[in-house]
Amino acid sequence: QVQLVESGGGLVQPGGSLRLSCAASGNIFSISAMGWYRQGPGMERELVAIVDSGGRTKYGDSVRGRFTISRDNAKNTVYLQMNVLKPEDTAAYVCNAVGVILRTDHLGYDYWGQGTQVTVSS
Repeated sequence: QVQLVESGGGLVQPGGSLRLSCAASGNIFSISAMGWYRQGPGMERELVAIVDSGGRTKYGDSVRGRFTISRDNAKNTVYLQMNVLKPEDTAAYVCNAVGVILRTDHLGYDYWGQGTQVTVSS
């Protein structure tokens, strides 16, 4: 089994910063891509950022230039540095791992974390 454990959420004032982490654990051989999605109140889930094993990144339009995604392949961990946070960034941030190859069967699976709440408010 694979688990994604997120950390780093919390309450921050507008203009502030937070750093989210998501560590994948289990009998993992490799992970194709890791990223973050978010879902605000009454909103659909949207892509925040994603990074593949080669370091190529993709960002949602609303966060580009303010958020930076990075990844430590050796630790199967993805980070999201969030700067200049706005109230509209308030959401549950959920980690996603795509193409997780297990050592047991060498098949690819996708996994989701439980989510971590980010609240931007004064």
